[in-house]
This record gives sequence, structure tokens and C-alpha cells, in this order.
Amino acid sequence: MERKRVSASNIRAVGYDAGKQLLEIEFSSGAIVQYSGVSPEVHRRFTNSPSPGSFYQDQIDENFPSKRVR
Repeated sequence: MERKRVSASNIRAVGYDAGKQLLEIEFSSGAIVQYSGVSPEVHRRFTNSPSPGSFYQDQIDENFPSKRVR
């Protein structure tokens, strides 16, 4: 999955597969976590947020099933 850089202190890049509704986040630590069931609308709001780190904490972290892949 191709990831695009974002401007956030704790998030390096974000990837998204709309067909699978799978969001992939690469953190500054090097960890990569996939979140399933993320709608295109949530992904759009996340990537367009003025503060992606805060949006992640408030709307994604505890709200979607996750799997660490690295």
C-alpha cells in the first residue's frame, strides 16, 4: 500500500485502501499499524485535518480494530 507523508509530530505517513476500507499509519517510531473498517469519509477528514495527530487520537485510535504490521 502506498503511503503519503503527513505533517504530524507522531505520524510519518498514511495509506488507504478504499476497497478494503483499510487505513495504514506509519508512526515516527517506525511502527506501522493497520485499522480496518475505516470509511472513505473518515480517511478524507483525517488527511485533510489541520492536526492529523489529534484527529488520530480522537477519531481513529480507539474506534477501529487495529493490527500492528511492523
